[in-house]
Order: sequence, then C-alpha cells, then structure tokens
Amino acid sequence: MPQQISRPMLDRLFDAAQGSGRSQRSGRDGGMNVTRRLLLVASCLCTACFMPALSFAAAPMVKKQAPAFYRQMLGDFEVTVLSDGSNMLPTTKLLHGDLTQIEGALKRGFLGDVVETSHNSFLVNTGSKLVLIDAGAGSLLGPSAGQLLSNLRAAGYQPEQIDEIYLTHLHADHIGGLMTGDQRTLPNAIVRVNKRDTDYWLSEANMQAAPADAKRFFQAATVSLTPYMRAGKLVVFEGDTDLVPGVRGQAAYGHTPGHTMYLVESKSQKLLLWGDIVHVAAVQFEHPSVTIGYDVDAAEAEREHLLQFAEAAQNGYLIGGAHISFPGLGHVRRDGARTYTYVPLNYSAGPA
Repeated sequence: MPQQISRPMLDRLFDAAQGSGRSQRSGRDGGMNVTRRLLLVASCLCTACFMPALSFAAAPMVKKQAPAFYRQMLGDFEVTVLSDGSNMLPTTKLLHGDLTQIEGALKRGFLGDVVETSHNSFLVNTGSKLVLIDAGAGSLLGPSAGQLLSNLRAAGYQPEQIDEIYLTHLHADHIGGLMTGDQRTLPNAIVRVNKRDTDYWLSEANMQAAPADAKRFFQAATVSLTPYMRAGKLVVFEGDTDLVPGVRGQAAYGHTPGHTMYLVESKSQKLLLWGDIVHVAAVQFEHPSVTIGYDVDAAEAEREHLLQFAEAAQNGYLIGGAHISFPGLGHVRRDGARTYTYVPLNYSAGPA
C-alpha cells in the first residue's frame, strides 16, 4: 500500500498543480364612469411626460450559475446529469497531435488555447437502484470543481440514497468526491471499478516509478478508495460485466489501464457513458487521432476514439461524456472516413 498522505496535504498538491383580476362597476352612470376614468388616465400620462425619469439603483450581479443538473428519460430509467463544475484546460499544451490542426479546430469552435472543461457525472435511477457514474473531484481540483454533492441535493437526492458508484477510471477528477474530509461522502454505496485500474493506481511500486508530478494521482486513488475498501464496499470486476439490470460495464482501455464505459439500456433505448473517451470535443471529433497527455497508453486511446466514434455514428445511440460541455449528452455523426461531428441533445424542459 502506498505511503500515507493526509487529505489536506493531497488538496494542496492538486491546488499547486492547477494552476390578474379586474373589478367591474354597474349602474346607470356606467358610461360616464368609463369616460371619467379615461380622462383621468390621459391626464396622468400627460403629466408623466413632463416628469423627470425615476432613477433606480442597479441590481447586484449574481456571478454564479443556477444548480447544474439535467434530467433525461431513457426508457423506464431516469438519468440525471450532475455537474461537478469545471476547470481551465490548457489544450494546446496537453493535446498531442498536429498543432496546426488543433489550433484550427479550436478557432472554428470559437475557443482559445485554454478551454473551460466540464466535469459531468451521471445518476441513473433504474427504479430499484440509484447508480452514480463517477464521483467528481471533491476538493482536489480547487473551488471551480467539487460541486457534485450540492447539485445532487439540488436535484432532490441525498448522498445516503446512492446504492452503487461505478467509476470509469481512477483519475482524481472522477474519484475525489468519494471522500469529504476523512468521511465517506456516499456512506451506503458500493464502489465498483475495473481491476486493471486498482492494480495500477493502488500499486506502491507504480507510484514510486512515476514521475514526481504524477505521484499525486496515485496518492489520490489511495486516499479516496482505502476507506471504502476498509468498510468492505469496494468491489472490482474484470472486462465487460453486467452490474445491475440495465447497466453494463464495457472495457475501453487506453486512457487508463482499466478505463471503462457504462452502457445503460431500457426498452431498447441506449446511452453509452464514455468517461474520458473525449476531452476536447471541438478538436477530437474532427481529429480522432488527437490524444491528451493524461492518456496512459496514447496509441490504445486513439484506437478507442476511432472505434467508439464509428459505432456511435453507425448505431445512433446516445452518448454521455464526462468532459463534453454540460450536460454532455448527444449523438455522433460521421462526416468523412475518419471525421465526425458531435451533435448535442436537443433540450427538453422536462422528462416525458
């Protein structure tokens, strides 16, 4: 087991790295009353023409968004997207590929070198189970993230109600929200994750061999998962796995050794929750060969881009992306042999 590190210390490590009714009158003089009222109104209007305009104090700016959750029915299931917030991603530094293509795609998307990137988690209510896909960053990415818990409550749920948590992988922005201080944030939930990721990220040997600036990712995994492990609430699985009726884990290795998507299906309607298949939609759908510095195996990650884009475009099912602009739900359209477009889901005022 990796060396012990306190949660406050871990927070500092990540902070340092982020840089109408109307009344009616009746009576024989009704017509006269109407005329008098009209004259009175006209008199008031004329008077107002010569009065100076009233001055009102400016309303204060709110400077924050409303609670960020979005609901979508999928067959008999209700899916609620929960925002964990966002952070600023230095895309031209982190994305790997032809820089001219990257900069061109960003410009066409009206984006700069630094892109505000969403962090989305997905709450699936099957009717018998409440399943959360990814737990957000908690306190590990600073104040612009870590909002999952408040948005969960705003959406009408309490953390104690979560039955299962399925992790796409063990990067800090997907697991930091498992803990609040030294307490499990979701105390009644079973956490499920691919064994290849726990074997990699909870390995003392791997942490010691990692570059200095990458060790914090191993430490985050240890601090976030160990309390669930000690409580007997961490369960690992291997490969493609049925988890609860209607939700299946589907291997998509590359971004991390055990990176896993989750296929949600009800009444023949499908939603594939991608995790980190895409980080910068404006670039990677147009250029699937572009990877990101966080990919553990960039070549394998690129193959997954091409595979998942092609299958989503061919089959037309809904996809959900952890880092596609909130709420991160949409479809994929093929535009060429290796070129795709992301089509955001049309907004609905409420689940049908």
